[in-house]
Amino acid sequence: MEHEVDKLLTNEFAASLVYVSVTVLSLIVFLSVFELVTKYRCWSEIKKGNVSVAMATSGKIFGICNIFRFSIEANDSVYQSLIWGAFGFIILLAAYFLFEFLTPVFRIDDEIQNDNRAVGMIAMVISISLSYVIGATVI
Repeated sequence: MEHEVDKLLTNEFAASLVYVSVTVLSLIVFLSVFELVTKYRCWSEIKKGNVSVAMATSGKIFGICNIFRFSIEANDSVYQSLIWGAFGFIILLAAYFLFEFLTPVFRIDDEIQNDNRAVGMIAMVISISLSYVIGATVI
């Protein structure tokens, strides 16, 4: 079976579909993990029009996809890309907890849930910025 997948990936169009499919599935899983660790429900808040949650979630989406971009460029197989992409996500998740922990003046999740757009913007930029640093470390 592995030989079949390797054969499939020699076709550039098929390889592109495989990488995009794996990234989208990973994105869904990783966003679900973020949904579990935040105090608010991302999609419910976005549906209500909470712009701060939309910005923070957008930063996470961009960050995860950007890490996968670096992972795909740096690795020869979809399996390696998935492993390094998952590793990058774990680092991004750890950075999220660190950001929450190192901001003692207020609770990041509470501020985002209350639609504090300044905090939502900072959360978005942190996720995006860190994804470049994390992505650069993916080998």
